Amino acid sequence: MNKVSKGTDVIIIGAAIVDLPLRPVSKEVFDTVSYPVDGISMTIGGDAINEATIITRLGHKVSLMSCIGVDVAGAFVLSHCERTGIDTTYIKQDPGIDTSINVGLVAADGERTFITNRQGSLWKFKYDDLDLSALKDAKILSFASIFNNPLFDNKAMVSVFKKAKEEGMIICADMVSPRLNEKLEDITEALGYVDYFFPNFEEASEMTGETDEAKVADKLYACGVKNVVMKIGKRGCYIRNAQGAQIVPACKGVTAIDTIGAGDNFASGFITGLLEGKSIRDCAVYANCTAAVSVQYVGATGGVQEKADVDKMLAKYLADYGQQQ
Repeated sequence: MNKVSKGTDVIIIGAAIVDLPLRPVSKEVFDTVSYPVDGISMTIGGDAINEATIITRLGHKVSLMSCIGVDVAGAFVLSHCERTGIDTTYIKQDPGIDTSINVGLVAADGERTFITNRQGSLWKFKYDDLDLSALKDAKILSFASIFNNPLFDNKAMVSVFKKAKEEGMIICADMVSPRLNEKLEDITEALGYVDYFFPNFEEASEMTGETDEAKVADKLYACGVKNVVMKIGKRGCYIRNAQGAQIVPACKGVTAIDTIGAGDNFASGFITGLLEGKSIRDCAVYANCTAAVSVQYVGATGGVQEKADVDKMLAKYLADYGQQQ
């Protein structure tokens, strides 16, 4: 049974960093001494703090578990959390590390790549930085991205997930491409605890060695994931669970200018749907709508400012597909 009378809705484990998105950038950036762009901004970043920000703005209580340094970038992270209303009780400040700063190179079509510091908090965050006694206070645990923090291996994740299950929590997880050449078998045990898994197709295809959507999802489902919710880009998402498979289409008429954090927004919308008791398909629709708002703005948290932003997109979505609210 999942507990329903807890003080915190969601505990999110993962990265809290600073992003410096540069846009638009092309491959010719190295061919000139000075390369002008339309925008360079300092924004909050990192999978976990992105999710925490969006879920909080959508009306739910979030505690963030992460690690930062005692530096200007760390102060920027804490200031953002304070302004947004994110509980920072479980953010560890370590004077021996630097808060990670990622430079995001954003192309004109919204696609992006990151330059990251291997010595920063993103790479140094570890199991010993967690206070697992906090898990008793929340309904959902979100492990923001498997592989994003390289020190969280299968053993560490299993320890966290076992504790979460003892507390009756729902476990959600996303992933990024492996940083250290990890394979699917390296995380299969941990995946067996996950209720909702949110990989995108490219990452999941690389992980499973399959190129067909159905085969990719089936292989992840066979690992014990209760619900595979695979993002398939402009087409929406592909769900595989005990009831079978279905595609939930994306929002229509959306022009992306920046895809940074789109996956984090998707997860945030889906988790919000779970907290509000929506069906899995309605959770996926809400996730699609949250991501659709996000990609129309610069930065991972630049789009969704309040619940009304997503609700407006949801109303359009339902009208476009001939559905009722």
